[in-house]
Amino acid sequence: MSSPTYAWRQVAGGPRLAVATLAHSECAALSIYVPAGSRDEGGLPAGLAHFVEHMVFKGTARRSARELSLEIENGGGQLNAGTTEDHTVYEGRGEAGQLPVLVDVLTDMLWHATFAEADLALEREVIGEEITMYRETPSDHIADMISGALWAPHPLGNPISGTLESVAQITRRKLLAFRDLHYFRDDVVIAAAGPFTLEQVQALIEPRLPATFQRLERAPVFVRPAGSPLRVAETRDTEQLQLSLAWHTPGRQDPLRHALRLLSLMLGESASSRLFQELREERGLCYHIASDVTLFHETGAFEIGAGLDPDAREQALACIMGEINDLVANGPRPGELERAKRLAIAQSKLAFETTAAHAAWAGEGLLDFNEIPSLTQWRELVLAVSDQAIQHAAELIFSGQEPAMAEIGDRG
Repeated sequence: MSSPTYAWRQVAGGPRLAVATLAHSECAALSIYVPAGSRDEGGLPAGLAHFVEHMVFKGTARRSARELSLEIENGGGQLNAGTTEDHTVYEGRGEAGQLPVLVDVLTDMLWHATFAEADLALEREVIGEEITMYRETPSDHIADMISGALWAPHPLGNPISGTLESVAQITRRKLLAFRDLHYFRDDVVIAAAGPFTLEQVQALIEPRLPATFQRLERAPVFVRPAGSPLRVAETRDTEQLQLSLAWHTPGRQDPLRHALRLLSLMLGESASSRLFQELREERGLCYHIASDVTLFHETGAFEIGAGLDPDAREQALACIMGEINDLVANGPRPGELERAKRLAIAQSKLAFETTAAHAAWAGEGLLDFNEIPSLTQWRELVLAVSDQAIQHAAELIFSGQEPAMAEIGDRG
């Protein structure tokens, strides 16, 4: 794939537009980022942002739900969407010549969906089944439990899909009010990638934009409460214990973010990581063990999750804390940081083999940092992380901070 040229601008009176020009690409990717997710549901039923995402696909004044899908898929394209804690993204992909269709369909969906009452009732059932499916899968449900333990009562602690009880409270009026408040913001980001210039994409997008966009303040920030973190448990008739630990971290604006990513790679994100080698390969305590870092604007979380035999719980916890304490006291082992850097850089290069990845880099960069970060500079910052920075990151998040904890299993 050819090297991209990134460019962006604020459309006059409208949203931000970002384009990754890939001169030799045969594909087009278009993403529209709405800077609102579950964290924007303070005082509202949990799951509202996610419900809006579902309803956008149910039809517009011009197209039924079936016609939306057929118009894209008849040309070989795909539509997708997702809701997170802090944004909702709508994505279209296809051959380069299909960009005008992607633009027309996605803009029609976002700003002209009808939210018909009959569709609302049907989609409430669909979302209810989705919630039930996740709740009945312990390895999925544990993610909602640890979020609640770490973030509650802030909306960051709510399940993104909501609960059966909260979804039952969502009305058409509430859906439209959320859509009208957040989908017409001037910090919405439209990102495209393919063999097109910024001017060419703007010429397609601009005639389809709503007449007005509004300035809106960010959602209320998270302030870590005083006292011990929550520890939650759910008893089920199951042979495996699901265990999750989480610590608060700085947010995505903090320079420490690169060290946190590498720390997670060393601790639990790869087959050569400490936790995988010690708990699975050396001791056979679990089948699954992993770590991850989630960053928001002003805060974040470092999480470790495992699926294991309930009888191995205490030994597994001791091993996890042993590796953490070693990193705090001694920093990385010889060669450990360099391997993590090579993994991070290689993963980045592999990801950017797709047109959609370039649209995501441009869109999420603009959404999170108000600029499109330089890929070269990002890699240089990763390579510049020192052993001392890793040890400092470990000390900052693990020393003097008890983790939130969630468990699902038969403790009888």
